[in-house]
Parts: sequence; C-alpha cells; structure tokens
Amino acid sequence: MSYPPCRPRELGSTGVNVPPLGLGCAPLGNLYRAVPEECAQDVVRTALATGAAYFDTAPHYGLGLSEERLGRALRGRDRAGYTLSTKVGRRLRPLAPGEEAAGEGFVETPARARVRDFTRDGIRATLDASLERLGVDAVDIVYLHDAEDHLREVYETGFPALAELRDQKAVRAIGFGMNHSDVLARLVADLEVDVVLCAGRWTLLEHTALGDLLPVCERRGTSVVVGGVYNSGLLADPSPGAPYNYAPAPAALLGRARQLAAVCDRFGVSLKAAALRFPFGHRAVASAVVGAATPDEMAENARLFTQDIPDELWHTLVARGLLDPDLPLPLND
Repeated sequence: MSYPPCRPRELGSTGVNVPPLGLGCAPLGNLYRAVPEECAQDVVRTALATGAAYFDTAPHYGLGLSEERLGRALRGRDRAGYTLSTKVGRRLRPLAPGEEAAGEGFVETPARARVRDFTRDGIRATLDASLERLGVDAVDIVYLHDAEDHLREVYETGFPALAELRDQKAVRAIGFGMNHSDVLARLVADLEVDVVLCAGRWTLLEHTALGDLLPVCERRGTSVVVGGVYNSGLLADPSPGAPYNYAPAPAALLGRARQLAAVCDRFGVSLKAAALRFPFGHRAVASAVVGAATPDEMAENARLFTQDIPDELWHTLVARGLLDPDLPLPLND
C-alpha cells in the first residue's frame, strides 16, 4: 500500500465508501468551548474542499447542535458527494420545567436532555429525529453509541433494531462506536457488524486495539474507523498539562509523547502527521475521523495527512523502544 492512503475504502461489504480522512463533528456541538455558527459552517466547507467528505456526528454532541449545524452546512449539497454517520443509544427529549441541561463537556447547548434508550422504538425515534436535524432522508452509517455499560440491552433490543433497519435498507452500514476496544472486539465476534468506530485505542501512543479488536475485525471482515488519533490532544501538543482521555495526561505518557515528538522533529515530520498516519498500518482501518473547531484546524489536518513520512522514522521509533517491533507500520511501498 502507498501512503498516504488517498482512495476511498469500502466498509465491509456494504457498498459504503469513506475517504481515509473524515471530520469528527463533536466540536460543532460546542465541545468545551462555543464555536460561532459561521465558523462551524466554514469547518464543514473546508472538509468538503479538502476531500474529507465523511462526517461523523451524534445526538450526544451538543444535544443535537452538531447535527443541526452539519445539516445546515450540507443543505443543497449533492447527497452522493459525502458520507454521513450518526449514532443511536441516547435519545433526546425537551427539558422538563425547571430542569437544566447536562452539558457533559458541551457548552451553550439547546434545551434538551439525554435519555439512554436501546429499545427498538427508541432507536427508530432517535434516528428519525437525527434525520430531521440533519435535513436528509437517510444516513449511510448508524453506530450504537457508548453502549459498553448496556450490553444486555444491546443484545436483546439495540443491535436487532439496527439489523432490522439494515435489512429494510433504511441504512446501509451498522456498528458500534466507543472507546473500549475489548468490548468492541466481543461485539464484532458475536454479531454481524459492518464497521466500528474505535476512539483512542489504536494510536501512535496507545496500541490496545491490536491485542483484541483489530484481529477479530480482520478475521470477520469488519472495517474500523479510528477516532481520537491525538488521544484527546496529547499527540497534538505534548506540553505540560496536555489532556489524555479527557483529563490531564499522566507524567509517564506525557514524557513518552514528547519523545515521539523529538524523533518526528529529527525527520522534519510533525507529530500530528505521524499520529494521523500511524493507524493505517493495519489493514482493517478504513478511515480516521478527526475533530476540528476552526477551518484552519481542518485545513491543517488535511495538509498533515498528506505529509511525506520516511520509513526510517518508523524504524527509529522501534529502535528507541517507542513502538513495539511487531506493530504493523504504515511503510511506503
């Protein structure tokens, strides 16, 4: 395989193709800070202009704000010109009198509340509401979102409801999205899953998914979309106080990230570029979705994704003990 990967890849055998770089749309829902409306629109426009025409969103992101903004930005666009995924498992409802919205990291959100709902009717209602906010007749992919603590409901009602939607051709690809690669591995082994979105467990810094999820995905023909390639920001800027898993990074991980950055700098390669490229060493990986709160961030991600990375950089990281020698690396042909 030549790098950087540039051709769209099919998710499983669904006929759904995704570009290797997509836009994670949590920042459009005001994750941690408010994003002005026009700025949010410009992020989406920049993603389209740079070829990152896979958009992943969820009702959870800003209590529907991300979906609403994405829908406005995509209005009038050729529906065949982009791939769209959203999630179910958190149904939104209006706030009761006197009730306050639980932001869960999102600020300046609509007056709604989240309800965990893995029932058939709840999943259909959640998807219908998402389609209305997005302004489309259908999405390409639906993920069950953060279901690791609700596995009984997943097996009894949640996944059967998604499979029914797939059988009815209301959606073309189904799967799960979460941070827990071990749970994803179990679900892929047990169920007919087209694609999983795994955040933070297959990165330049953390390789947990290689021990559980990635082998079973390769065996079962399930595609992997990687999220969290910067590990919440630690691989974007490994400065003191940098976040990891949405909390301040432990000293040991911060030190390792700084060592990775030093090697990358020796080869004139951005640490972010290496972080974007690394997941594609494994054949099951189809795409990486990366968040952006400004059009400049989106443009930078697209530019870094195409940066030339010499094989010697990866070999040096292995020689210095920063990468295990048995890891699949994105080496140039």
